[in-house]
Amino acid sequence: MIIRRYLVKQVVSTSLVVIALLTLIMMGGRLIKYFGVAAQGRLDASILFSIIGYRLPEFLTLILPLGFFIGLMLVFGRLYVDHEMAVLNSSGVSRHQLARLLVPMTLVFLIVQGFLMLWASPWGLRQFEALTTSQAVRTGFDLVRPKEFISSGPYTIYAGDLSEDRKNLKDIFFYQRAEKAGRPDVMILAKEATRVELENDPANVVDLVEGRRYEIFPGTAKYSQAEFQSYRLRLENDKEAKFESAEVEALTTSQLWKNRADPVVASELGWRIFVPFAIVVALFLAVALSEVSPRQGRYLKLFPALLIFASLIVALMAVKTRISKQEMGMIAYPLVLLAYAIAAALFSRKQKLAPKIKQQIQRVRS
Repeated sequence: MIIRRYLVKQVVSTSLVVIALLTLIMMGGRLIKYFGVAAQGRLDASILFSIIGYRLPEFLTLILPLGFFIGLMLVFGRLYVDHEMAVLNSSGVSRHQLARLLVPMTLVFLIVQGFLMLWASPWGLRQFEALTTSQAVRTGFDLVRPKEFISSGPYTIYAGDLSEDRKNLKDIFFYQRAEKAGRPDVMILAKEATRVELENDPANVVDLVEGRRYEIFPGTAKYSQAEFQSYRLRLENDKEAKFESAEVEALTTSQLWKNRADPVVASELGWRIFVPFAIVVALFLAVALSEVSPRQGRYLKLFPALLIFASLIVALMAVKTRISKQEMGMIAYPLVLLAYAIAAALFSRKQKLAPKIKQQIQRVRS
């Protein structure tokens, strides 16, 4: 059908442009964050784009429904503004019939969203976790650059010279802030240092040669000093420098199903199963909220409609949190979707309902 091909072409092209733009904005911000981590030496720059690629499906799970909804709003709004909707209505084609023509395309978007949430996003998170675990967040002496003061967590480190293999350092200055009140800060000066690699030990271990170790109590004149010929220093990796972990979100859907009795697992399982149906609700809402007069412009109702659709996503997120705390069951997901679908139906029938409600009010008053 010509009308269907025309609508599908317009909606798909507009939605893809919006999705690409939103993806660029969201991933750009995350890429800047990782560039900052790499600039500090805590992440190999060569894996930055691999990390972004693995995180992309996770971001698309939220971007795709929003982009599809915006695409529908823009296309239907343009039909009203350019009088195309008036021509279609005069030909006997209502907006509800147009919505039915878009059902096959909506199902395609639904399948893509389901694939992203059930398989692609968990797979990407697992690959991301494996990549960052094997890479490991580098701290301590991994950060050292010649003739620069480097801070990592409670440590401040300086080396006058550094070998190419990063194992031998010269003219070392090391300062460690106390973790607890009342404990002394530690300052170490050494002529040379050699890094020691120990099996099954993620910490940084170095052997210092010919130096002095000071214990300093900040704010007081109290300190202690000790000279050494050889001293082994062990630095624990900075826990705060690790990437965030998403263990449940990275589980496969089959693993979630086996452990669905756990409330946290149930919340994630329901999220993956029911959130893709927000695509269908997006079609209902767009048809109901996109009606504008040619003088108003197609962007008049875009922002209010976006707030309504965003409230749907926020409501689903709130349900996920409540389920994880055992305050709700998984049935809450379809109930929220159904409530918004009913609201969309009421918005769509407002022109027919408004006169009837007005007549009922007048009858009550008389």
